[in-house]
Parts: sequence; C-alpha cells; structure tokens
Amino acid sequence: METAINSDESELAPSVFAHLSLARYPEFDTASSLQAWDAADEYLINTVDKQKLAQGPVLVLNDTFGALACELHQYYPVSYGDSYVSQLATLRNLQLNNLSADNVSFIDSVTPLSAKPAVVLIKVPKALALLEQQLYALREVVGEDTQIIAAGKTRDIHTSTLQLFEKILGPTHTSLAWKKARLIFCQFNQPEVAPFNALVSWPLDGTDYLIHNYPNVFSRTSLDIGARFFSEHLPSGLTGTLVDLGCGNGVLGLGLLAQNPQAEVIFRDESFMAVESSRLNVEKNRPQDVERCFFEADHSLANIERNSLQGIVCNPPFHQHHSVTDYIAWQMFNDAKRCLAIGGELRIIGNRHLGYHQKLKRLFGNCELLASNKKFVILRSVKAPRKSRQS
Repeated sequence: METAINSDESELAPSVFAHLSLARYPEFDTASSLQAWDAADEYLINTVDKQKLAQGPVLVLNDTFGALACELHQYYPVSYGDSYVSQLATLRNLQLNNLSADNVSFIDSVTPLSAKPAVVLIKVPKALALLEQQLYALREVVGEDTQIIAAGKTRDIHTSTLQLFEKILGPTHTSLAWKKARLIFCQFNQPEVAPFNALVSWPLDGTDYLIHNYPNVFSRTSLDIGARFFSEHLPSGLTGTLVDLGCGNGVLGLGLLAQNPQAEVIFRDESFMAVESSRLNVEKNRPQDVERCFFEADHSLANIERNSLQGIVCNPPFHQHHSVTDYIAWQMFNDAKRCLAIGGELRIIGNRHLGYHQKLKRLFGNCELLASNKKFVILRSVKAPRKSRQS
C-alpha cells in the first residue's frame, strides 16, 4: 500500500463545475451559499480516464447532490447510494442545467448491482460500515480492467479506509493531496475474503425483540441513548395514521405499534437502508402488525396528504453530511403541521441546547415539555384549529 505525502501543489483546473448551475437540495437549505460539490468531486473529474468513460457503463457512488452525474451525463452514469434526497438533488440539478434525466439511472443501496462497469467513481462515505458494504457489492461486478477511483477529504481517508479497499478489492494506493482532498486508486484482483453479512443484529433490552440493522443506519450496533429515553414517552391509544419520521431501524415505530393497536404506522426515512431495516424489524418482531405498516423512502413528509395524520414521532437530525444546520428539523416541523389533523400531535426528542421548544411554540402555538434529562428534552405540540376572525 502506497501513501503519498500531503501536497497542495497541482495544475488541475480550479473550477471544473463552473459551467454548471448546481444547487444543494432541499431548496429550503438556509446554507445554500455552500457549494453543491467539493474538491474531491473536482479531483475525480480531472483524473478519470476519459477514454474509459466512453467505454461505459459508468458507476458513481454517493454522489451527494448530483454534481458528478451532471458532469458525466453524456456517459449515461448509474448513480448508486443510500440517500433518496441525493436522488432528488441529482434530478433537480439535471433540470437546472437542462440535462435529460433519462441520461442518469439510479440504484438504491439495497438493490444488487448488475452490469459490469468500465469506470467506478466513489465519494467515500462518512460511515465505514457503508463503504464496506459498497465494496463487497462492487466485488460482484467489477473486473481487472475496471478503473476504480475513490475520493474524499484528506481528513476522512485513514489507514483503515485503504485497508478496506485492499482487503475486499485489491492493491490500493493514494494520490497527493489537492485542496485538502485525496484520491484512492484500486486495482481489482479478487482477493480471498470471508463471507460478508451486511446485517448486524442485537437484542433490544426489556423486550424479546431482535433488532436488525443495515450498515448505514444510525447507532447500528446498539440502541442509542436518545431512542432509549424516547421509547419511554411515546404516545398511546391513538387511532388513525401515525408516522415514525426519520425512522432509522424502526425501534420507535415498533413502540408505536405496541402502544397504538388500532393505528396504522408509516415508517419514513430518506435512507433506503433505514427503511429496509424497519421493514425487517417489523416482519421479524411483530409479524402480526405488518398489514398496518407502510415503509417509505422519501423526503420528510413529502407526498402525505394535508390533515391526514394523528401522530408523528421524530428525532430530527441537526446536520446534513458535514454541515451542521437546523433547517432539516424546521422542514420536518412545518411538514408535521401541514400533515397533522386538528388535534393531532407531534412528539420529538432533541438535545437540550437546540432550542426546539421555541420553534414548536412559534409554529404550533403550543409546546409541552413531557420529560427531560441532562442531555435530552421530549416535547409535544398539538395542532389546534385556526382561530376564527372576529368581525
């Protein structure tokens, strides 16, 4: 394994995406001044063999906002990843640049790869477990003549990252650093590997449930402390339709099913692996309830009818990729108000310092503190009828 010393000396073009109009998605992103690409994207485009691209197929992994797909649209790239929002971002950026959406196809992270690619371009994901799963998926389709290049921020590429490439695919070396980004070059030679199981399973304390998690699910190997606390304060006795929003492995949704036996439950997340983990956990632990469940990969509460829900539980994220922000939570809260029926409730957990109670009180006109500890608060807001205008 070869590792080059850091260097920011390069003759590469500084703005390979300058001819494109690329925006972050969703459009409500208050950090929209941030670019929809980074130096790792540029480094990939400037380094990939253009002749190999023309031989196709071209496989792109973890293309966050579709910058790579837009730049390579003439080669009909296949975009492979775990984020439904990234798919929406790609389609939006194709539209912004008057590029045909038919030129890009999508494969989600729980669907097997098929066609042998001529080129594989990888944005190294934050979760090493997801990268491991993706490299095992690539083993099934790449060949010795496939050009495999990965890229990421220098700080995110560690010895363990390179060892993973070598163990699963073959000989690996790195580039010089450029604009704090680094490339990984890998040559597939089909090394011997042990059988790989993408699922991790563990017993849920206090229940007879066995929880199953795909690689990109938050707190993959145990119940996180926030979900543990929230599980003690879920709504009960509700009817109608409930949503476990940002469901992850579906632990909260399992609680909703148990405590609301007359309700339907939607498990909703933008991660395909999260949705499939939730589906599997219901099928394995509460098979009698499968018929009153819906499992959906989508953005927040998009495509859910106004005034149609009786309850929503949510542990809203406060970051997108490497950007810390509260706009995702704000979108979820606004969507909740739109989708809840009169008298329906939103129940959330959040870190104490995030100040969600102020946002909820401003939006709903009410916010009740249900429980708290040193780290978390659990809040409840109810959708009230509109006040009639006084003549």
